[in-house]
Amino acid sequence: MTIETQARPAPREVTSPDAAVLSTVVKRFANAKGEEFTAVNGLDLRIRRGEVVAFLGPNGAGKTTTIDMLLGLTRPDSGQVELFGMAPRQAVRAGRVAAVLQSGGLLPDLTVEATVHMLGSLHPGADPEQVMSRAAVTSLRHRRVAECSGGEQQRVRFALALLSDPDFLVLDEPTAGMDVSARREFWATVREDAGRGMTVMFATHYMEEADQFADRVVMIDRGEVVADGSASSIRAATSGRTVSALIGPGEAAAVAARAAVRSVTRRGERHFFDCTDSDALLRALVTETSATEIEVTPRSLEEAFVAITGPGRTAQEGPR
Repeated sequence: MTIETQARPAPREVTSPDAAVLSTVVKRFANAKGEEFTAVNGLDLRIRRGEVVAFLGPNGAGKTTTIDMLLGLTRPDSGQVELFGMAPRQAVRAGRVAAVLQSGGLLPDLTVEATVHMLGSLHPGADPEQVMSRAAVTSLRHRRVAECSGGEQQRVRFALALLSDPDFLVLDEPTAGMDVSARREFWATVREDAGRGMTVMFATHYMEEADQFADRVVMIDRGEVVADGSASSIRAATSGRTVSALIGPGEAAAVAARAAVRSVTRRGERHFFDCTDSDALLRALVTETSATEIEVTPRSLEEAFVAITGPGRTAQEGPR
């Protein structure tokens, strides 16, 4: 994403610990039939300066609409959005906010070097060579953008986002198309920036990224916050653990019918039981079956996500 900027104002005294505040935000749209629907429904969210926040939700949950309002690309129908005490568009123009979006913002016929240097000219004091190095695109400098892979184009967008040396960086599926090595390098750079005080908010479908790199996880569904806290607190807030064992299909089905088991899946010779009462299941496996190599693990963040945002979900909130 590239937005024309003006020179950044002199540093202001920090009077609030918040980088972003959304207060009772509502955003509605109309579909092709003219029927109105609510994309964001009374959303309340505060993001503190220096936090790395994962912003998660199923498709249609309101993530993109919320991000668009934070970036000043659309306005709420009611409620208020502020970044560093300013309206979003004002914060973006001041160079305090930047974004890496999933698509757009690149001219296919320009080289990577020309793209970064051209847009760097819009940001007084920008160092195009430094941001290309930080985004690991220096080796691509002579390549046309159209010749870059999807993951490489995301790294170019990352370089562009760093040109203004933003205080708040918004990332929408930033590692889509990147291989494992590129993803690792990307997050190492983001962590370095966060360590220097940058606030980072990222939306992703890679749950392991949220688990590994976020200080805080915010889940939304149907335009509302349904979970907010550390990854570990959200996992702990959802009841149940996963029990796995080497066991025959017949015995697995029989014990699942008697114990508090929600579902059973098989991977190779091992069966995985999603249960609400792991103690009862363990007793049944040990005393009533020939199961071996029994293991008990807490829910993964992905399992917690499915439990929280699925049918019959209830809101969970952890410590902030």
